[in-house]
Amino acid sequence: MFIKMERSKTPMLWFSLFFLVILCSFSIPILAQEVDDERDFDYVKGSKRGPEHWGELRPAWAKCKTGEMQSPIDLLHRRVKLTPKSEEITRFYKPGKAILKNRGHDIEVEWKDESSKIQINGTDYILQQSHWLSPSEHTINGKRYDMEVHIVHQSKDGKIAVIGRLYKIGKPNKFLKKLEKQIKLISDTTLEIDVGIVNPAKIKMRGKRFYRYTGSLTTPPCTEGVIWSVNTQIGTVSKNQVDMLREAVHDHAEKNARPLQRIHGRKVNLYAHMIKNRHD
Repeated sequence: MFIKMERSKTPMLWFSLFFLVILCSFSIPILAQEVDDERDFDYVKGSKRGPEHWGELRPAWAKCKTGEMQSPIDLLHRRVKLTPKSEEITRFYKPGKAILKNRGHDIEVEWKDESSKIQINGTDYILQQSHWLSPSEHTINGKRYDMEVHIVHQSKDGKIAVIGRLYKIGKPNKFLKKLEKQIKLISDTTLEIDVGIVNPAKIKMRGKRFYRYTGSLTTPPCTEGVIWSVNTQIGTVSKNQVDMLREAVHDHAEKNARPLQRIHGRKVNLYAHMIKNRHD
């Protein structure tokens, strides 16, 4: 009887040891990654994780290297086709609950409800988030500006539409000014904080002309098929605000603009009277 009991316990003992070994083998890399704060990609020129290598870092990021509809691009006047009125954007923006995130490579405002949207060609795109890049990613006639904001929207079936605006150094940007204290609180961290109710309409889109083209996300995985609408009118931002954004992100992303991508024969349209605002 004694011998049978020992034999019956032996498999259980080995199973427990085996489970412990497996658990440790999974736990150690996870903890090490958290402590080391490893970066998936960066913007450092010559870095192995820099923009020229994004498409090599993961199979899911291959489009960053092989895609033919990549963003950003140079919006060259002699390349665009002028269209008086077509494919207008209707904005249904309302104040909504939001959080402010430091994603390491940029600062982002993320809306937590679905109270705001835009409509293009009858398709609704729900507002997701906005973030800032400096210097600008897109250029106009070869000129690069001091900052760019992207307002990202997504349809129910996963299609993405981004509205962009470029800025030059000048008067402080009013939308950024309201978030300055919170941005400084999460500077050089990976934190996120509740910023209460934020009205996306306060990201002013001046002027009536927009460039429209089909491109991609400008960070991995560089997903293509993104509808880009870039305001032709240049806004203003103070030098202190640009410096604040650069100091807030991690060192490898102080200048977080992806290099210009090839056009590959794509058409760029210039639309007039493009954005309408509605409150319904």
